[in-house]
Amino acid sequence: MNRCTLNPAWIGKTFDDFLFRPQEGIATSRSKISLTSSLVAGVNLELPIISSNMDSVTNGSMAETMALEGGLGVIHRGQSIQKQADIVKQVKRSHSAIIDNPLCLPLCATIGEARTFCKKHNINGILVETEPGSNILAGVLTRRDMPWQDAFDNSSVKDFMTPFLKLKTAPYDIGIDDADRLMFEGRIERLPLINDKRNIQGLITRKDLRFLRERPYASKDSKGRLLAAAAIGCTGDYLERADELLSSGVDCFFLDIAHGHSKVLQQGVEQIKKYFPDTPLISGNVATGEAAQFMAQLGVDGVKVGVGPGRGCRTRLETAAGVPQLQAIREVWCAVGGQITIIADGGIQVDKDIFLALACGADSVMLGSALSGTDEAPGKVIVDPATHTKKKIYRGMTSPEAVLQSLYETSGNESEQEILDTPAEGQEIQVPYKGSVTDILHRIRGHLRSSVSYAGSHTLEHAREKITPDPLKFLVPLSLASQKESFDR
Repeated sequence: MNRCTLNPAWIGKTFDDFLFRPQEGIATSRSKISLTSSLVAGVNLELPIISSNMDSVTNGSMAETMALEGGLGVIHRGQSIQKQADIVKQVKRSHSAIIDNPLCLPLCATIGEARTFCKKHNINGILVETEPGSNILAGVLTRRDMPWQDAFDNSSVKDFMTPFLKLKTAPYDIGIDDADRLMFEGRIERLPLINDKRNIQGLITRKDLRFLRERPYASKDSKGRLLAAAAIGCTGDYLERADELLSSGVDCFFLDIAHGHSKVLQQGVEQIKKYFPDTPLISGNVATGEAAQFMAQLGVDGVKVGVGPGRGCRTRLETAAGVPQLQAIREVWCAVGGQITIIADGGIQVDKDIFLALACGADSVMLGSALSGTDEAPGKVIVDPATHTKKKIYRGMTSPEAVLQSLYETSGNESEQEILDTPAEGQEIQVPYKGSVTDILHRIRGHLRSSVSYAGSHTLEHAREKITPDPLKFLVPLSLASQKESFDR
């Protein structure tokens, strides 16, 4: 059932067509304003920002940083199944209260093998099992236990590890507070979790407990691991990809298709829901209320809104298909608001656009070009030899360069000839190098909190409850002169 009828005043409108009328401020401190919003039912983001599933925006480093800052990263699918799954594992293992299935070496391993193992997996300690694959705890070997001289490389880890009888251990169901107390009392850095048969079930580290205290706003799952999402398609190897990603610990699938209102997507969603019914599924992209209702009826948990507004996309230029982004957001909210969550994808030029998207119906906002050019985005920094300015590559996933890279990296999707015969609807551009993405996210967080304050609210949730049912009560339409007054600087 429709929530409302789209007011004609929204037709043809996007972010620069409005300003927001300031309200009486009630927040006593902007720094304490909560921005928590829903990703899907039961999963919240402290910062409602999602990094786009583009190969020039989100891989492991970006996904990890986004989650640490309270947002979410969607790892792109323009790579092999195994590579994408490995990145999910990397993010899930990077910070967690409990490490499930911790990495182990057998008692017969050498110090040289242990050194290589630590370097490969970027860890400082190894659980040692009695025999390869036994999963029975024999001891713990840390970097401090390993002699630095190469002469000991052929020595057994057994001669340097802390043996089981001298270890502090705990059952898997130990509470985090109890684990923290036990580790403090024993002055230990690692707490192996085992059952009564000494089978290794998990591991808690001091570093991860400190992380939980220092980053209470980070996006985490029920086990205290960082949230990680990944993109899949709806043809070819998508079910195999989804299965491998789920085994790697992915928290949410983003179904990646340019035109979501299609039979192809319907078939894909039905298969994904059949085989992976418990994994949240966000699907896209759409630009109309009818398409959003179509998605909701298929049973997706969220919908991405945006056809052609992004900087790396040429769909509107090449096909004339699309809806102005703010109109699309509003139209989708009128159709499915409150039933499934809405992710505004594309068209964000400056920070004020994020608040307008959230106030007018979106639950979160996906950013691409705004987060590109950062240290965490994939790709190398390019230095112009003449001006010495630094830049990085940003490209749409249907750009010729991204399509060719995807064909090189993956297999089992649409036929290669079919892809090559389809004209490009994306483009590759150079964007200025921006440093760390954390600086951008901190700026966005600050501006969003200021917007909530100007809206006369103390939380983003309160602002949306007040504004979203009828934003036109709060928005001021702009003439060309007032647009110039507002935005030309």
